[in-house]
Amino acid sequence: MEISQQKCSVTFNNLEKYAMDLVAKQTHYYDEISFYNTHKVVQAFRDNMVSDYYMKPTTGYAYDDVGRTKLDEIYADIFNTEAALVRSQFVSGTHALAVAILGNLKPGDEVIAATGAPYDTMQTIVGYPDAVPGSLVDLGVHYKEVKMRGNKINIRAVREAMTDKTKMVHIQRSCGYSSVRESLDVASIGALIKSIKRARPDVICFVDNCYGEFTEKLEPTDVGADLMAGSLIKNLGGGLAPTGGYIVGRKDLVYNAACRLTAPGLAGEMGATLGDTAREFYEGLFLAPHVVMQAVKTAVFAAAVFEKLGYEVKPGPDILRHDIIQCITLHTPYRLEKFCEAIQANSPVDAHVIPVPGDLPGYADPIIMAAGTFVQGASIELSCDGPMREPYNVYLQGGLTYEHGLLAIMEAAKQIGRADQED
Repeated sequence: MEISQQKCSVTFNNLEKYAMDLVAKQTHYYDEISFYNTHKVVQAFRDNMVSDYYMKPTTGYAYDDVGRTKLDEIYADIFNTEAALVRSQFVSGTHALAVAILGNLKPGDEVIAATGAPYDTMQTIVGYPDAVPGSLVDLGVHYKEVKMRGNKINIRAVREAMTDKTKMVHIQRSCGYSSVRESLDVASIGALIKSIKRARPDVICFVDNCYGEFTEKLEPTDVGADLMAGSLIKNLGGGLAPTGGYIVGRKDLVYNAACRLTAPGLAGEMGATLGDTAREFYEGLFLAPHVVMQAVKTAVFAAAVFEKLGYEVKPGPDILRHDIIQCITLHTPYRLEKFCEAIQANSPVDAHVIPVPGDLPGYADPIIMAAGTFVQGASIELSCDGPMREPYNVYLQGGLTYEHGLLAIMEAAKQIGRADQED
């Protein structure tokens, strides 16, 4: 028994070194992106003359909340847009997406999903394939989906699907729970937008940028996106933001979204920044370019480890990253559960808790999640989740530090190995 354990230990030591060496080969590329985006963030802070005064809490109506206004201006500068709406009142990234879409579409308008079926919670916003009260379909908005061709957007099919009623094209950057496609790079998004604008300059090109911020030097708004939204407990919060979301883009479109968030006429002029939230938003944004690359390196390490163990991984360890998500196909519900248990057990918070599958609002299947995070549900912190359906993919994301990610992933690999031996 001791000899067997020693051989197993040597094998995993070699595996760890192999994966670390592969990450090291790519470090220069990702460090360059981190440096570029850090410079962009610092420049925006300097240009807007950020002061400690901006980080004070406000209450009530919060009229003339200078810190709130300045943060909007900083986001607009970073994303090269006319306006921004950064608020703690967004309860999730899904909420920010819903506000952006619902605020800019009316009954009779048409929206086209250019990247196929969106992920589960977006399907509830759309109200397709299942009817949901208050959804786009319920409100009389026409909806179409255009399937991708593998990992590529079918630009011609999107153009052919457009009609006189088409008001918006929805582009989802992340793969979501799809095992078919990988996440989109900014250049591919830009090519689609260019083609759409050539035919119909008036169509709103809207990008769901969740998980993608700061993984490249350019953002979708740099290549023509009219409107974009995401979550602050993902990339842009830097691990510090306790809640919130953002919308950036054309001034009139952001204003429409703000009216949907609060009330017509009130728009973004109200909304208190309670407690220390403002400071956490500012500081989290400052840290975000570095933290995002910690998560990217963690994802590359995970891909290297599990590909070496014989599992299908998307993206592969040698593929350049365009978001922080790593998909690993585990094939059985037992492996999926054991993987999540290992990540949870090697988390800084609630390590003693055992995750079990459960029903969650907006998801079609029971979901198992591991999230021993300081901020509940924060997926910039090391976490993973997956639907309890074939082929039993686990979606790993986040990692405030690469070192923590390495430790947890190696334990997950060992846990899977033990599970296979038990079978």
